[in-house]
Amino acid sequence: MSKIKVGIIGATGYVGAELVRGLAVHPQALITVLTSRSFAGKKFSDVYPAFDGICDLTLTDAAPAQVAEQCDLVITALPHGVSSVTVPMLLNAGVRVIDHSGDFRYRTLSSYTESYKLEHPCPELLSEAVYGIPELYRKQLIGAKLTANPGCYPTCSILALAPFLRHSLIKADGIIIDALSAVSGAGRKADLPFSFCELDESFKPYSVINHRHTTEIEQECSILAGKDIKVTFTPHLIPVKRGMLATIYAEPAASDGSCSLSALREALESDYANEPFVRLKNGSALPSTGAVVGTNYIDISVDHDPRTGRIKIMSAVDNLGKGAALQAIQAMNSMFGLPETTGLQNMTSGL
Repeated sequence: MSKIKVGIIGATGYVGAELVRGLAVHPQALITVLTSRSFAGKKFSDVYPAFDGICDLTLTDAAPAQVAEQCDLVITALPHGVSSVTVPMLLNAGVRVIDHSGDFRYRTLSSYTESYKLEHPCPELLSEAVYGIPELYRKQLIGAKLTANPGCYPTCSILALAPFLRHSLIKADGIIIDALSAVSGAGRKADLPFSFCELDESFKPYSVINHRHTTEIEQECSILAGKDIKVTFTPHLIPVKRGMLATIYAEPAASDGSCSLSALREALESDYANEPFVRLKNGSALPSTGAVVGTNYIDISVDHDPRTGRIKIMSAVDNLGKGAALQAIQAMNSMFGLPETTGLQNMTSGL
């Protein structure tokens, strides 16, 4: 088949740069256009010198319709509220889209307006967009015109919880998610709270009430469980460039003490045994950010504390990889009928 011509709108942010990293080595993708308002006229490799000789395309500030003319697929790495205006223009121009904002992740308009405090200019697209976790929506992604790439925290949390919700092994009430994210999750900006001296050797929670990703996690977990779920979600910022770790606490569905570690692990293995980007950790092997940075993998483990009766689920992703850009490429593969592993399976940061 001919190569998929891909454009990236918002190419010079961290997600955009990670998309370039993944697509540059993808055997069936060809990057045709990269846009940036801040760096229009410069080469991409001028902004990110690591790409010198790998991606030297000149950045442009072309309008969406002009971008669409050069592409089969456009991946947008834009803020919420901006994507909701840009994406309809791209779809109307006849190009397929993967969007990284929160603008198309919700099934209902009320959930979106509650979470983002914005009026949505094209709410009719909410029912058309496919939520872009291939492990959950593989069939719907095939041939999709619009994919809403999930948030990093939701990816890390939902995939960890999914088997236990599907198999009714945990209670819907009382789920607690403590998650830690690298600084790159805040985007490429010069705000004081994200400067080196403010962050180095420091570890802090933020947005402890009503973080936007909470409702996204609840939406997908409710679908998996077949009932309404509310979670307690607390994000934390850690002084590393990349990586995300979630520790999730849940109560066993059975209150008679019959919960067993073997049943929990069996649920994980039955759901994920054939998933190429889900790695299960057993025994003393636990997820760590260092093992997933630079990859499209999620590492998951589960344990049961007989003393308290609680279940502990741990998961790790690269917030820019499986949590964003590389998962988008996995979704792209599904959208265009390619094996999901194409260009991704052996991608790693090394040591």
